[in-house]
Amino acid sequence: MFTSVLMIEKALSAIDVEFVTTLHGDDSVSFVVLMQPRGDQDRLLRAVDDVALGELDQAVREGEEPEGSEAMGPAQQALDHSLKALREAGCEAVGHLVEDHPLDVLSKITEETDADEVIVLTAPHYVEEFFHRDWASRARHKVGVPVLKLYAHSE
Repeated sequence: MFTSVLMIEKALSAIDVEFVTTLHGDDSVSFVVLMQPRGDQDRLLRAVDDVALGELDQAVREGEEPEGSEAMGPAQQALDHSLKALREAGCEAVGHLVEDHPLDVLSKITEETDADEVIVLTAPHYVEEFFHRDWASRARHKVGVPVLKLYAHSE
């Protein structure tokens, strides 16, 4: 069985599920899904990304999104939805909310599960990517397995 650690920022869409579950053809895949609830520390970066994408109305609403402890409930719902969708697609899937030090948790879980790869499924983050501060760039220096960066789809 192929084991993937999957880092996500939001609930997986049907397209995302199909994409990650078919990456390895007919091989069976097991997923460990990690989701970090939104934090207020990255609000400015999200707003700059929204502006760069021409989504000015989204940039203005960044302050309205739940963050910190208020984001735990929505994050758990998104994680539960994603796990259910992966299981319905025929994969084994477990998951965890990651509150602090997501890359340390990623490294630990990758090692504990003897994962074959890490998949970072994310929206574009131009500022972070430019400076190589995005999860995928940073994960490549923390884990000893291939790190694949994919862009999430919206329903």
